Amino acid sequence: MLNAFIPIWLLTALGYLVARFDLVGAASANVEAVLGRFVFRVAMPASLFGMLGKADLHALANTSIIAFGVSSLAACGLGLVLSTRVFRRDVPNGAVVAMASGYVNSANLGIPVAIQVLGNAVFLSTVILFNTVLVTPIIMTLMGLRAGSPTGMRQRLRGIAMLPVHNPIIIASAFGALVSATRFHVPADVGSALGLLGGAAVPVALITLGMSLHVEKKPTVEAKKSGIAETVIAIAVKTAVQPILAYLLAYYALGLPAHDVLAVTLCAALPTAQNVFIYASEYGLDTVFARNSVIFSTIVSMAGLWSVVALLK
Repeated sequence: MLNAFIPIWLLTALGYLVARFDLVGAASANVEAVLGRFVFRVAMPASLFGMLGKADLHALANTSIIAFGVSSLAACGLGLVLSTRVFRRDVPNGAVVAMASGYVNSANLGIPVAIQVLGNAVFLSTVILFNTVLVTPIIMTLMGLRAGSPTGMRQRLRGIAMLPVHNPIIIASAFGALVSATRFHVPADVGSALGLLGGAAVPVALITLGMSLHVEKKPTVEAKKSGIAETVIAIAVKTAVQPILAYLLAYYALGLPAHDVLAVTLCAALPTAQNVFIYASEYGLDTVFARNSVIFSTIVSMAGLWSVVALLK
């Protein structure tokens, strides 16, 4: 299971070294921004379109995903409430905290962990589908809200309704779901090109995350203390509250078989996905919090995942 974490650390470290030794020119910060936009607007939409185009949308209609889904949405909701009420963030930055609190790294980390522990990644494919179809549009709509948005109720609702239309990730996901629902076969050459492009999403995102570790400006003492407290709470919600809630729902509320309880709890114990950093960067939100939540939740989750396996397998 530890082997699943090694590529994440290596690519993140590579990103830091690229920025630290200025391997891409004097404007490393600009390169980081460009790479982030490339992932968000090009590579990740290609990856999601290809994944959803081949997915079976009926997989969402199973009992196990209910336990995971409720725990994920509850963790995201708790993060949003704590961020906006306790730490006085605005809704877009609160959405970053929400995503850090309940959006699991189900692809590049979850799949190898699931194969090692569960023997297959069948349930992980359902988790990826749930995150893409339901959680991502909600989070990104909240991130797209701005303080200067129209004040009239009608204009505000129209603005919220139009936000997903301008988002390449949501657009690509919608087209992928449409391809799956209509059973349309994407031409082989097009599919291969999209596969190559989508394959760049995770490694480039991790390198971008690593580049952000090399920062020139240091936060004030007050901002640092507030950021640490909020990060600790978000990581606690992600790595402890969410898997415990998932276990209680799976075992007591739904009465799932032991293997399904393990699968649900294991997936809920996965750390925060690196997508939160890419999304926060694209919308000009708190990338420092997003970066820290990804890195430290990944560290903490190693103990959490081991505990889940030791107690439930």
